[in-house]
Amino acid sequence: MAAQPTAAQGATFYVATNGSDLPANGSAAAPWASIGYAITRVPDGSTILVRPGTYSGRVRLDRSFSQGVTVRSETPYQARLRHTDQVVSIYNGQGITLEGFDIAHSGPGAGALVIQIQSATTSRITLRNNVLHDSYNNDILKINNGTSNITVSGNIFYNQTGSDEHIDINSVTDVIVQNNIFFNDFAGSGRSNGNNTSAFVVIKDSNGNSDGVLGSKNITLRRNIFLNWEGGLGHGFVQIGEDATANYEADGVLLENNLMLGNGANPMRSSVAVMGSSNVTVRNNTVSGDLPSSAFAMRLYAIMPPNQPNNNVRFFNNIWSDPGSTMGTFSDSPPSQTASFTLNNNLYWNGGQPIPTDQTDLVNLDDDAARVVGDPLLGSQAGLVLPRLSGAQFADGSTSIRQAFERLATSYGTPGAGSAAIDRGLPADSPTDDLLGNPRPRGSAADLGAVEVQQGTQPPPQPTAQPTAQPTAQPTPPAGRVRVFLPLVRR
Repeated sequence: MAAQPTAAQGATFYVATNGSDLPANGSAAAPWASIGYAITRVPDGSTILVRPGTYSGRVRLDRSFSQGVTVRSETPYQARLRHTDQVVSIYNGQGITLEGFDIAHSGPGAGALVIQIQSATTSRITLRNNVLHDSYNNDILKINNGTSNITVSGNIFYNQTGSDEHIDINSVTDVIVQNNIFFNDFAGSGRSNGNNTSAFVVIKDSNGNSDGVLGSKNITLRRNIFLNWEGGLGHGFVQIGEDATANYEADGVLLENNLMLGNGANPMRSSVAVMGSSNVTVRNNTVSGDLPSSAFAMRLYAIMPPNQPNNNVRFFNNIWSDPGSTMGTFSDSPPSQTASFTLNNNLYWNGGQPIPTDQTDLVNLDDDAARVVGDPLLGSQAGLVLPRLSGAQFADGSTSIRQAFERLATSYGTPGAGSAAIDRGLPADSPTDDLLGNPRPRGSAADLGAVEVQQGTQPPPQPTAQPTAQPTAQPTPPAGRVRVFLPLVRR
């Protein structure tokens, strides 16, 4: 499957390593030499095609377009952007799409960040179908300081540095992160793994109201795949809230249709953590595999003071499955640190063994009155190949990010025939589509988890090593249980 770039829009201009930054250039026969120069010359509505090769130095995209301009690698992933400092910066740009590039630091000793998108004057920015990897200092992508309307779609991320992230979403509004693949593979880049990196995605607000935004708002993470954890013990795939501020660091977050694979040997704290945040919905996600962790499903906590306790954190229609029966603690959620949560109609599987419970913890299996306990029959993760970029294709044999994405979703996120997840979802609490963008039924039972088994299709065969115990018959799901706790009085 070849990569499918978006169609060229408006006039088309060219950049090449043998080009020249002169006002009269920019044609196919006489290309410009740099993306930064090209963005200052093209009219609104244009497409800039960047020919294969390595482009060194910072790319600054600081111009506003009402119709929008697309900057695209002419051959997907073969235009390489490298720098010893920040590779791409957008501090005052609007209406720009960056598509199809291989973007990374040039090596050790680099300055902080691979890409930064920031400020209240920056909006309507899209990163699409890029390979974003190997920061040697800090995050791969930082979206911060009051920016808005940012879309990160169909990219691959791997290998940040230190106590930082693939994506830091910090004091911003209206950000969508969708259809991406997140993993780490330090050895594959010839780097040592210090086991000290932080979450793949963090959503927070580090600077209060200094940028005009108090708490990140309207943040959506949907249809992403997370795998191969190589980070620190205190973190996990997604971290909501981090800096122990008095205000809610995140208010209005949606996590849906994500696939989280526990194929790595490194332990994490929890697949999803929520700290000092409000109005967080976690629905139709699939967490599957060994996933060595302090808490398999969730960590709900707050540092009080100054944090407020979490408020209105809701879990619907998720799958939490450890087919190897190695699930340790299900939740790590002190009762006094979350004011209210809902747990309803989720699937739980520990290879036929009991789901661990801890009556001193806030969240346990029996809080889900409509729970489904049974085998989702998901594919074995033995032999999984990480889809890191290797020359003109990916290490798993894929020729595009989308092909790699579909292989992972189909192989490891799709329930097999007879799965306990099929037709057990609550349509009113389900997204309209699934991990692959396929529709979910409305008005009748949808499936639990990230992937909806489509009518007329045969689910992938399951390996014989996969446990095949059938679920215990469940009663008609009643309304989910909601627990509300009054905050402690602070002295």
